[in-house]
Amino acid sequence: MTRPRTASLRLDAFLPYRLSVAANVVSQRVARVYVEQHGLSTQEWRLIAVLGEDGDRTQQDLVKRTRMDKVPVSRAARALEARGLVRRATSERDARSRRLSLTAAGRRIYERVAPAALAAEAEVLAGLDANERTLLRSLLERVERAASAALARDP
Repeated sequence: MTRPRTASLRLDAFLPYRLSVAANVVSQRVARVYVEQHGLSTQEWRLIAVLGEDGDRTQQDLVKRTRMDKVPVSRAARALEARGLVRRATSERDARSRRLSLTAAGRRIYERVAPAALAAEAEVLAGLDANERTLLRSLLERVERAASAALARDP
């Protein structure tokens, strides 16, 4: 006797799987730049990139901006501080909070890695024309907003 067939999950057509695989492969390509040249983990590079772009931030700000959990942010911040790439100081607004900022050495790494990361991104996107790249970014933003809204609704 055969069981009735229910909706079938095909991973290659399942959006979360496709996004995860694509993100992993793209991240691996870009990671070559900061891993091989500077020995940074992906989490460490993300913090450097955010601090380089946004300026000093609290660890809580970094958790929100990167969508990483608190523990990896904290570990990456401590590792970067130990290497002299970031400085952690007590927040003026909240003594329990720490503000992170790039040191001069951290800024130099950001300024070297950012152009190489952009070049790696361009290599990955080379098969898409300008309109397709714009559409891809727009669609990803819409998917992210929809997923964020669903998360906010359903705890």
